[in-house]
Amino acid sequence: MTAEKDLHTLLATMHPELREGEFVYVLWPHGRPLAGAVAAAVREAEGLTVVLPRAEADSLGLSYDFVGAWITLQVHSSLEAIGLTAAVSAALTEAKISCNVLAGFHHDHILVPVADADRALEVLHELVAASGEHKPAPELVLRSEQHADRPAVLALTAAAFAVSPVTGLPVQGEPEEVALLAALFECEDYLPEFSVIAELGGEIVGHVISTRAWAGELALLGLGPIGVVPRLQRHGIGSALMKETIARANAAGERGIALLGDPEYYSRFGFVASTSLGVEAPDPAWGGHFQLLPLAVWPGGVSGTFRYAKPFGVA
Repeated sequence: MTAEKDLHTLLATMHPELREGEFVYVLWPHGRPLAGAVAAAVREAEGLTVVLPRAEADSLGLSYDFVGAWITLQVHSSLEAIGLTAAVSAALTEAKISCNVLAGFHHDHILVPVADADRALEVLHELVAASGEHKPAPELVLRSEQHADRPAVLALTAAAFAVSPVTGLPVQGEPEEVALLAALFECEDYLPEFSVIAELGGEIVGHVISTRAWAGELALLGLGPIGVVPRLQRHGIGSALMKETIARANAAGERGIALLGDPEYYSRFGFVASTSLGVEAPDPAWGGHFQLLPLAVWPGGVSGTFRYAKPFGVA
């Protein structure tokens, strides 16, 4: 079965279904083997959180605060679909119902307070009915950043990097990416056509910037930071920003784009280890995480160490 990406279709065809029983979140005791009918688990730096039936938690002597009703959104949503959980959360928020979202491979799931289960189902069925009226779904708009966007973009970046992508731990104070981005906006290597906004329903939900960089005498683009509002991460917005950047770079006759990031993720866009193309990372310790995408007019025979724009503070 093909996973659906279109938000309007997802909302119009979903069937909210209440799972039998009451469910709780518990912090699993460190070192204790998993037991009971665990329905979901999330490992964080602070420990392992599991969701399981309330009766199971009671029988295992595990403490909990929140007792929830589990509602499955019976529609096969793509992991790159944009806006489904945001629309559901917004509808429940308007009804003053709190919800916790869990995403599975085939479906999205929400847990609401047990006392609000019936009302939550009503709200979701109303959302389905309204979507069946063929109201146009908001489209993701990609456009160049304007000076007036910068406060919103910096706030977005602060939220996107509130948890370190390196350590997985909450960042104390303002994330360093915020000051970096502010400096990139003002530096001589800023390229306005490569500062790209993602907008959904008039809200800025993502941003990526690429600035002038060099390898020897060859002009390249240095990509980053790239950020998406936390509630919409893993919904395809980052991929859309990457594809837009690559399309703009090819159209402008740029030679290549370099970045520091997860090779497994960025290889899907064609990035390879920079050393395979003759370009050394500014810091040798970065190894294969420093990657380069050769564009249509990549010249070949390149050698040298990559030099970011000055605000990065690396060679």
